[in-house]
Amino acid sequence: MIKVLIYEDNPQLREGLTMLIDGSDGFNVVASYKNCNNIISELKTWKPDVILMDIDMSGVNGLEGLKRIREVDQETKVLMLTVFDDNKNVFEALKNGANGYLLKKTPPAKLLEYIGDVASGGAPMTSSIATQVLKMFSELPHQTNNEYNLSDRERQVLQFLVNGYSYKMIANDMFIAIDTVRSHIKKIYEKLHVNSKSEAVAKAFKDRLL
Repeated sequence: MIKVLIYEDNPQLREGLTMLIDGSDGFNVVASYKNCNNIISELKTWKPDVILMDIDMSGVNGLEGLKRIREVDQETKVLMLTVFDDNKNVFEALKNGANGYLLKKTPPAKLLEYIGDVASGGAPMTSSIATQVLKMFSELPHQTNNEYNLSDRERQVLQFLVNGYSYKMIANDMFIAIDTVRSHIKKIYEKLHVNSKSEAVAKAFKDRLL
């Protein structure tokens, strides 16, 4: 059962998302809120697997809420669900540790699929957002950095992360145990000086590591 916590300021949409997700097998909406004013206490209370996060909310918005989460918790998956597809919001969300970025026009069936995907370690993005992210990072100043010292195996795992694979998918393709994948990813994070999959993917693009 995937426990989902929702942050969305539109009451109709909040109720609609709750009914959709809670009414689907394998999902449970533990709570929903109109802003992130008390997000840390709510995070501790509900211990969700996935947080579905709007950006533009009165009070504490989604980007600030995401920052607050990552100050105390690197494990909970945060999936942005927003109308914003501009570079600034996308970049800020990924930089602050979002695990995925979806637009609100995402069809209900795909949304459920993406929530399941992010819960299992994937990094789902609406296709137009993914294209934009690739373009955005390709335009960043190139930094040549040979100090990361990634092994061939770690580069292979990083490539799978860039491709949006979950830990299970990586394990299947590389014929290794999920614990081994976790070990590789931990070392990648340490070598790249990052704390999340989205940061690792961003650095892979920025520094042309693959």
